[in-house]
Amino acid sequence: MTMNRQGRPTGVPEAATGGDTAAGPATFTGHKALERDEGLIFEIGSPAVTGVDLEDPGDFETALGGFERTEPMGLTGLSEPHVVRHYTRLSQKNYGIDTGLFPLGSCTMKHNPRLNEKIARLPGFADIHPMQPERTVQGALEVIDTLADWLRKLTNMAAIAMSPKAGAHGELCGMMAIRAALEHRGEQRRTVLVPESAHGTNPATAVFCGFQVKTLASTEDGRVDVAALKAQLGPDVAAIMLTNPNTCGLFETDIQEIAALVHEAGGYFYCDGANFNALIGKVRPGDLGIDAMHFNLHKTCSTPHGGGGPGSGPTVLSEALAPFAPVPWVEKAVGGGLRLKATVRDGNTAFGRMTAFHGQMGMFTRALAYLMSHGRDGLRLVAEDAVLNANYVAAGLDKAMTRTYKARPMHEVLFDDRFLKGTGVDTLGFAKALIDEGFHPMTMYFPLVASGAMLIEPTETESRRSLDEFVFAMTKLAEAAKAGETERFDQAPRFAPLRRLDETAAARKPVLRYEPPAPYAQAAE
Repeated sequence: MTMNRQGRPTGVPEAATGGDTAAGPATFTGHKALERDEGLIFEIGSPAVTGVDLEDPGDFETALGGFERTEPMGLTGLSEPHVVRHYTRLSQKNYGIDTGLFPLGSCTMKHNPRLNEKIARLPGFADIHPMQPERTVQGALEVIDTLADWLRKLTNMAAIAMSPKAGAHGELCGMMAIRAALEHRGEQRRTVLVPESAHGTNPATAVFCGFQVKTLASTEDGRVDVAALKAQLGPDVAAIMLTNPNTCGLFETDIQEIAALVHEAGGYFYCDGANFNALIGKVRPGDLGIDAMHFNLHKTCSTPHGGGGPGSGPTVLSEALAPFAPVPWVEKAVGGGLRLKATVRDGNTAFGRMTAFHGQMGMFTRALAYLMSHGRDGLRLVAEDAVLNANYVAAGLDKAMTRTYKARPMHEVLFDDRFLKGTGVDTLGFAKALIDEGFHPMTMYFPLVASGAMLIEPTETESRRSLDEFVFAMTKLAEAAKAGETERFDQAPRFAPLRRLDETAAARKPVLRYEPPAPYAQAAE
C-alpha cells in the first residue's frame, strides 16, 4: 500500500477524514459511502510507472537533435481502470443542468435536448473537417446556410456573420462592422455609449475596437434614461451598446425612441443578444431599429455550454451594415451547389474575417435541430414560458427577499441584499448555503447597479415542481438569516465535497502551479 506523509493511502487528503459527525464517527478512509474523496490524478498513481509492461528498447539512435529530456517527466502512472474511475468520480461531484435547476441569471442554462446531440453526432456532421473539398461537405454548408436564414428571419435583418465563436466575439464582429461603416463614410467617431447595467464585455469590446466608452445612467425603474441619452448624443457618438431585455431583467420600453435618437445623431445601434431567449419568436430586433446583434446559440438555442465553452455567436446586421459583414459566408456556386465566399477582394467592403474557418459547426447543427424541432409557434412559447417562469419565481420570493425593481420582469428577476441588512449574512454566504440545499447559486454581485445583487433566470425548461423546490429553499434560507442563524451561512457549504475556499487568499495569492507531494517529488528525483 502506498502511503502519504500523513499515513493515509495515497490520494486521501488530510482534510478528507474530518471529525465525528452527528451520524457517527468519521470514516477511516475519508470516503462517505458512495461519496468518495478523490485526490488529484498526480496523487493517486505511482511515479515512473506506466501501468503497461514495456520491453526494454535496447540501443537506439534518437532523432530529437539534442532535445532529449534529461529529467523525469513527473507524470503519474495509472492503469486504465484507475483513470476511468478517477474521472467518473470527479464527474459525480459536478453540478450541471442534467442534475438540477441552474438559476444563473444572464446565462440561460436550459435543458439540452438529446435529439440535438444525436443529430450533431451523425457521421456526416461529426466526422468532417473544415479543409475538406467543398463538394464533400455540401450538407454541412446547407446547415450553415439554413441556420443563417432562420436567424435572419427571426430578427428581420439583412445579413449575418456566422463565424463568431461566442457572445463577446459576436460583439466584436458587430462593433468592427460599425467601425468599418464609419470609416467608409469618412468619419472618425470615437464615442460609444453603454448603460451602467450592461454586461462587462460591452465596454471591453468597444475599447478593444479603439472607441472610448461613456456610461449611460439609468432611471429609478432600471431602464435607460432617455433624457441622459439625449444630453450625451453628439457628432462624436459612433454607437450605443444596449442589452434588451437589459441585465436587470427589464424590457427597454423606449427602445424605438432610443434607436431613432441614435440614428438621427449619425450613430449605430448595437444590441447585445445575450437575453434573446425572452424575445425569440415574439419580437424581431430589426423592427426596433437595431443595426447589429449577436446571438448566443449556446444559450438561446440550448447548445451545451459552461466551463468555458463551446459557444457560438452569429451576428446579424441591418441593411446599413450588411455591406461590411465579414467573410466567410455561404453562397451559390457556379454550376450548382454551395460554396464559402472566403476572400475580400474585387471591391468588396467586408471588413475582413473573424476566424480561420466558418465557425462552430457542432453548435450550428445543434441549434438548427433546436429551431426546426420547435418551429415558429414553439419558439414563441419558449419566450413566453421563460418569462412566465421568471415571474413565478419573482412572485414566490417577493415576501422573503427584496426585489430591486418592482416592474414585471422578463426572463430573469433581480434581487438585492436589503433583506439581509442587520442579519450578519451577506450575498456570498447566502449563495454558499444554497449549495447545501442542493442548488447551484444564482448569479451574484451582478449587475453592479444593485447592492449584493442576486440575479435569477430559471429558463422555460423548468417545471413548476422544480421552481417550487427552489423557491422553498430560498425562502427558508431568508427566514433563517432573519432569525439570526448565522452559522448556517458562515460555514456553508457544509455538505459539499469540498468546503469554502479562502477567496481573499485565492485572489491575492493564487497557486497557479501544481507542486507534487514530497514522496512523489523524491521518487521523481
